[in-house]
Amino acid sequence: MSRFLVLLTTALAPMIWGSTYIVTTELLPEDYPLTVALLRALPAGLLLLAFTRQLPRGEWWWKVFVLGGLNIAIFWWLLFIAAYRLPGGIAATLGAIQPLIVVFVAYFALGAPIRAVSIVAAILGLIGVALLLLNPASELDPVGVIAGFGGAFSMACGVVLTRKWQPDVSLLTFTGWQLTAGGVLLLPMALLMEPSLPPLNLNNAIGFIYLGLIGAAFTYAIWFRGISLLSPNVVSPLGFLSPAMAVLLGWVLLGQDLRIEQVFGFGLVFVSILLAGWRRT
Repeated sequence: MSRFLVLLTTALAPMIWGSTYIVTTELLPEDYPLTVALLRALPAGLLLLAFTRQLPRGEWWWKVFVLGGLNIAIFWWLLFIAAYRLPGGIAATLGAIQPLIVVFVAYFALGAPIRAVSIVAAILGLIGVALLLLNPASELDPVGVIAGFGGAFSMACGVVLTRKWQPDVSLLTFTGWQLTAGGVLLLPMALLMEPSLPPLNLNNAIGFIYLGLIGAAFTYAIWFRGISLLSPNVVSPLGFLSPAMAVLLGWVLLGQDLRIEQVFGFGLVFVSILLAGWRRT
């Protein structure tokens, strides 16, 4: 598969993640962020493990839990804290600093050179997400801001370490390991911090199945594949597509307004991705 097709396939993951907001608000019970994250990760991970029938060995036990914590448990936990304590636009914009963090984490962990084009691409994408989502009336909550930055840092470290640590197993096995480890880490937090779910209806079941099979198992498999084949500095800016797709779906499916500055934000996001991927590996 050509490099362009790898990039295009990897971009499907954040684009599908952009549908999470609509699925969560329209199909799932309200105010169960940790439980939703748990049910998104653990069943999908166990399903992949049942299919691949391969468990980690030796040092891969602790490595998988580090990766599952950074990419899944810690990231989703802090993401939900930021989402609940901040307006959605601010929470997503804080998360969009991740590609800029990746540039420096990749330098220290992988020896990847710090290129001006990577920094420019990350800043352009960050401005684009801000134009897409920010509201002048938005207010800041210190805990939410710290959680937003913490989630971005967790995912950035997860992206870089996923590239650095490549086990000699299939992609589905590696994905199943991480989703299961992340789900196991989320389990005690969900049990201790949230009440039991109410009886589920058909819409709830459809939402959970979609988030688990499509929003977790499928998307993380192609995301981790992209990280294994491309530089983290190329893959990470693809995350800007997630808030862009969320805005687009809100406009198409929910009839939300699309302002002129948001259209300009879409343009900056795509320029950022093109810059990050231009003639680089």
